[in-house]
Amino acid sequence: MERVLGIGGWFVRATDPEALVAWYRECLGLDLDEHGSWQPQAGPTVVAAFPSDTDYFGSPSQQVMLNFRVSDLDAMLAQLRARGAAVSPETQDMDGVGRFGWVTDPEGNRVELWQPA
Repeated sequence: MERVLGIGGWFVRATDPEALVAWYRECLGLDLDEHGSWQPQAGPTVVAAFPSDTDYFGSPSQQVMLNFRVSDLDAMLAQLRARGAAVSPETQDMDGVGRFGWVTDPEGNRVELWQPA
């Protein structure tokens, strides 16, 4: 059986695509080349399905949520707040899994940040 090797891309609709890509570069530090290619560090990727009526993704119109691994959640959230990003005031700790925080990008997409345990 053939298997996928990893995530090959993340595609999102935006009213201002250039500004949104710039936000991900400047606020989250994604080192994207001129084609949008990024070489993430090796690590776990979670695939999970949520009930259709979940409010975990923020807006009910958001069908998927991107999750980025970070090494220091508190530092990342502070960096985002300093740049004026819409950071959720709460964080969540899950024993054996890690810590989670959330930010909403300029297009209204809720993004999860995960500091693995």
